[in-house]
Amino acid sequence: MTAAHPPAAGAVQVSARGWGWRHAGRKAFAARHLDLDIGPGERVLLLGASGAGKSTVLHGLAGVLGAQDEGEQEGGLLLDGVPPAAARGRAGLVLQDPETQVVLARVGDEVAFAAENLAVPREEIWQRVGRALDDVGLDLPLYHPTTALSGGQKQRLALASVLAMEPGLLLLDEPTANLDPDGVLEVRDAVVRVLERTGATLVVVEHRVAVWADVVDRVIVLDAGGGVLADGSPAGILGHEATRAGLAHAGVWVPGRRPPLGGPVPGAGGGPLLSARSLTVARTKRGPAAVEDIDLRVHEAEALGITGPNGAGKSTAALTLGGLLRPRAGRVDAAPSLAGAAGSDPFRWRSAQLVQRIGTVFQEPEHQFLTASVGEELEFGPRRVSGTADPRRITELAERLRLTHLLKANPFTLSGGEKRRLSVATMLATAPRLLILDEPTFGQDAGTWAELVTLLRELIDDGVAVVSVTHDADFIAALGGRTLHIADGAGRLVAR
Repeated sequence: MTAAHPPAAGAVQVSARGWGWRHAGRKAFAARHLDLDIGPGERVLLLGASGAGKSTVLHGLAGVLGAQDEGEQEGGLLLDGVPPAAARGRAGLVLQDPETQVVLARVGDEVAFAAENLAVPREEIWQRVGRALDDVGLDLPLYHPTTALSGGQKQRLALASVLAMEPGLLLLDEPTANLDPDGVLEVRDAVVRVLERTGATLVVVEHRVAVWADVVDRVIVLDAGGGVLADGSPAGILGHEATRAGLAHAGVWVPGRRPPLGGPVPGAGGGPLLSARSLTVARTKRGPAAVEDIDLRVHEAEALGITGPNGAGKSTAALTLGGLLRPRAGRVDAAPSLAGAAGSDPFRWRSAQLVQRIGTVFQEPEHQFLTASVGEELEFGPRRVSGTADPRRITELAERLRLTHLLKANPFTLSGGEKRRLSVATMLATAPRLLILDEPTFGQDAGTWAELVTLLRELIDDGVAVVSVTHDADFIAALGGRTLHIADGAGRLVAR
């Protein structure tokens, strides 16, 4: 298939013949039996169910498999006729977790880093840096510390760093997953502008198809069992009802189709569990306040969504409510029904007291992993609390969140969606009364999204309070409850 856009002389051609990769210590291949050709300058949307191998394919194209972990490769994967590892600099990869991609302390240095490694002339580097930051809408001084960025801002920074390389092959793994709705369109349009300017080849992985369907030439769907499930134009793949139904059955997000949900619709909530009064929160001890004067109550059997633009302080507010950050001012108090004998201030609770009362799922799943296998990870919290883990509870969680076949796998070898489900499961294993989730639907296909929503609705019906930091409007609608919208340093409660 040829590109619908004129390729630049430096645009990369991709070919795969029977290609596959198996991570060390895993019985199953992460991706297998892949045969495809992508022409120079083509724009490809790569789809598939969670765990189908999409990220593995991108890592293979970037030439980083084997460098980051050992494994077994079969078949061939080539960029312009040579193995990806021999074509370093020709491909630029934006990782699924931008946190792992930030290297340097200042925004400007971070964006310049990859271009410097490619020996781009100094005067040209800083022109590229300014252009890339403008493209992604990251309006910050070059000396701004990267540690002070929100998750969404780090995602923009990672993209800007790769765009400044001006690679012949641009590889994007869920590039808009943690962005607010305006940011999603800004980043997509930034990518299109760069492609128009450079003529580079694009392979983008994204579960939400509608964002990219109008700007790509081709859609390739990976089969969870290996190989390619579908391959064609966006209209050909997404425009026919029989094909759409087959993709939906396979777990692929299809525009206009929302997966069916189970579990009871959450009600109005019960008694109070946690309250915030005149609460001011900050990301760091000495940094500026992120949000001021938050007043709210979280009730049992209630869903509370926290929304707002990237960098507004949503995650900081959630971590403070969860007892993991000290309030800058004001108070967070747990009701006696939640606190028991631990005292009313969650920040003063010991870790074992906290984990069985308030479970927090971080925006970056890897920050929670402490053991060498999925099974051990699920058992860690209960063993920390009571010295033992109920095998029935572990089995139930693994089954509900589709992790059973991964119990012996190293958590760091999972796909992004699998890591997210594991991070949720580890918190549920200790049966907390209040669950705080930061971007809980990141990386989920339609099937696992529906299973997660169904599970959370059942928990809410059982009296658990669920607080979610999210940009996923469908997720908020499915759980109901109230919304705390944070913007311009303030939070506003909205009833739904």
